[in-house]
Amino acid sequence: MDITFKDVSYIYQPNTPFEHRALSELSFHIRSGSFIAIIGHTGSGKSTLLQHLNGLLRPTEGEVTIGTYKISADEKTKNIKSLREKVGVVFQYPEHQLFEETVEKDIGFGPLNFHVDQEEIKRRTREAIKAVDLPEELLHRSPFDLSGGQMRRVAIAGVLAMDPNVLVLDEPTAGLDPRGQREVMDMFSNLHKEKKLTTVLVTHSMEDALRYADHIIILKDGKKHLEGPPLEVLVRKKELEHVQLDVPEVIQFLSEVEEKFGKTISYHNQNIAQLAKELAAMVKGGDDHE
Repeated sequence: MDITFKDVSYIYQPNTPFEHRALSELSFHIRSGSFIAIIGHTGSGKSTLLQHLNGLLRPTEGEVTIGTYKISADEKTKNIKSLREKVGVVFQYPEHQLFEETVEKDIGFGPLNFHVDQEEIKRRTREAIKAVDLPEELLHRSPFDLSGGQMRRVAIAGVLAMDPNVLVLDEPTAGLDPRGQREVMDMFSNLHKEKKLTTVLVTHSMEDALRYADHIIILKDGKKHLEGPPLEVLVRKKELEHVQLDVPEVIQFLSEVEEKFGKTISYHNQNIAQLAKELAAMVKGGDDHE
């Protein structure tokens, strides 16, 4: 599903002493099937933007289009419940939203609420738990008997069981150790490719944005500050510093390699250790040649 924001502004508590403009004339287009990272510090408008993606908020001004659905201040959105079935949102710490007595019931709660028949719910539940790399044996256990990492995966499976076309990820690795962060993001990347989803990642992590996204939007004070492919946006050090963001470590490493050794390493999602090995091989090869 394509997503378009056209001159979208959103004001909290308008015409009061507490009025706050969270988004200001924001425009962008997300192509169906793409993986977008939205980056910005607290107060940049990320969370407000996210809540427009499934109609939790409606623009004060402007228009949001998601597939065939239109959300605006002037017109009531038709079939808003259907839109929310199409847009799955994984909020921060989704495991806090678990409540059913078994994992199976928790995963199937969303489809049940949308009147999906029982056989289809069972099929989706098994497919979803497999997608998050958990064994089916857990389906009959209480989600509260699981580890924290397993609970998070169960909560994510509940979103996947809705069979969404758009997957919105709000800091999905919050609170996880580095290994857990990588595993969860790799899982989302694989799901994105396998299911041909439109994926929107809201994150503070420049490294995740570089590694997984094919397009980046950086917000500042509710406005679009930078936009474009990761390798074009995340090398713009001065413009990133203006919004208190750092160039990813990998980009910094590649820049230093070019500056010190006069060598260019092609980037295709390697980590620092892998890049260092490539550099060592290049330098050794140069020495042998000489």
